[in-house]
Amino acid sequence: MEPIPDHLRENLDILFVGFNPSIRSSETGHHYANPNNRFWTILYQAGLTDRKYSAQEDGQLLSLGYGLTNIVARPTKTAAEISNEEYEQGRKILVKKLKLYWPRVVCFVGKGVYQQYSRKRQVNWGVQGDPVIQGIDEFVAPSSSGLVRMKLNEIVGIYKQIHALL
Repeated sequence: MEPIPDHLRENLDILFVGFNPSIRSSETGHHYANPNNRFWTILYQAGLTDRKYSAQEDGQLLSLGYGLTNIVARPTKTAAEISNEEYEQGRKILVKKLKLYWPRVVCFVGKGVYQQYSRKRQVNWGVQGDPVIQGIDEFVAPSSSGLVRMKLNEIVGIYKQIHALL
């Protein structure tokens, strides 16, 4: 399976960071392409986009000031298949990306993504204190995976908090 391309540029308003691409994303070459993934619905319902985009339109988010990447590039069925070594390598690469592109907000799409990046165990939803890179707001949101048991309106409510940072 092939990794999928990042959508990055300097001075993004928000950089969304997921665990890694799904098999479906690898097959299509687009972020959040699994039909069970609620990412595109969440962005729209949270008011971060003016309409519901599709995975095939992921590159268009750059024109809104949003970027997409993952902490690990290798596609898997589940995040449980990612090794500690892959997370550590991905963490180092992500830090380099953040220092190069310098987004205003980094939204970690899943608490576990942020835990791997920050090496912190206790993490709450929303803005994080004591960021890894000073000057970049770190925001932790629930994963958009259909496997997450939270109700959609609860997840959307957390994503709506990003507006306060912008």
